[in-house]
Amino acid sequence: MSNLSQSVRQLVKQRAGNRCEYCLSHQDYVMGLLEVDHVFPLAKGGTNTADNLCLACALCNQYKWAKTEGLDPENGEYVALFNPRQQKWSKHFAWSEDGAKIIGLTACGRATINALKLNNSLAVIVRRNW
Repeated sequence: MSNLSQSVRQLVKQRAGNRCEYCLSHQDYVMGLLEVDHVFPLAKGGTNTADNLCLACALCNQYKWAKTEGLDPENGEYVALFNPRQQKWSKHFAWSEDGAKIIGLTACGRATINALKLNNSLAVIVRRNW
């Protein structure tokens, strides 16, 4: 992780409401601290500016890594992953009726669910207990 000032980290945390901006897990329900993620990775020319930073749980951050695109399992095309700084979560995702799974509403949403494994078995178990 790059060196980010404490004030930038605090801004990212407050802006996200102390939730992962990909799976919406709250800090209270994840093991470990939420992490600052570069939406567009430094390795691909991203910056340390607030408009390129989001809060992510360790699992989402690990699965995302340096990815910026993912495969939409419905149409087989690669599309840009969800960008919490530029897109609204509810336009791309919804919750299943029981609140345990995230449903992709768009190609971007489906590709992000697939790439970040947002419905991995551990996440689904935890969500059933929210």
